[in-house]
Amino acid sequence: MEKIRLIKKLTASFDVDSEKCFTPLCPNELPVKDGHLIVDELNAQAKFARLRIGSKDAHNKHSLWVTQLPDRIATPITKECIGDNDANNVDVYWPVHGVPGTKGFELLDGLPKPTEYDYFVWKGIELNMHPYGACYHDLHNKLSTGVIEFLKCNEIINVITGGLATDYCHGLTCEQLLDAGFNVIFNKAASKGISLEGLLAMIKKLKSKGAIIIESANDLETFKTGE
Repeated sequence: MEKIRLIKKLTASFDVDSEKCFTPLCPNELPVKDGHLIVDELNAQAKFARLRIGSKDAHNKHSLWVTQLPDRIATPITKECIGDNDANNVDVYWPVHGVPGTKGFELLDGLPKPTEYDYFVWKGIELNMHPYGACYHDLHNKLSTGVIEFLKCNEIINVITGGLATDYCHGLTCEQLLDAGFNVIFNKAASKGISLEGLLAMIKKLKSKGAIIIESANDLETFKTGE
């Protein structure tokens, strides 16, 4: 296993989209198997970090990518369907999920409230935008959510991540952090995917880009070198 200096003052943890809409608690949204079982690991990894970051999908039920047809889920959205301008920041259809005011929008029980995080992101509010990664509001990585800037201003070097779903929002957040120059530590025990194939493919991709993959927060003890 690759070694890094995991100094707490230089480290942040990131709970990516750890919402009930991505768990069996909300079966009509985008339930990820065992998605509700990652809380203990997210809390455990946060103990190794000075800062704790969180994010949520915050979608409107009338968004242009919404579909009620099961066969349409995850199929491409064409410009012919919604127009050239609106197609720039949506890619495929999804069922309604993460709508403010609903159960699915809530963070998993046992996590801090959004106001208790050091930095928090709500993304996907616009009807014609469906970002995945939590570092940008758009699909082209041009409109920052401020996460990268916040971390750099606080002299963070390492980011420990977990969240939902790994084959989409969590994984793409990790990619964005890697591209921004951070050491990314991907906690498998705090990560669940929509499909096993998608999860394994994302882990392989992140590893190839330089992410450090750990089995659980217990592995972080091997990196710890001080406060």
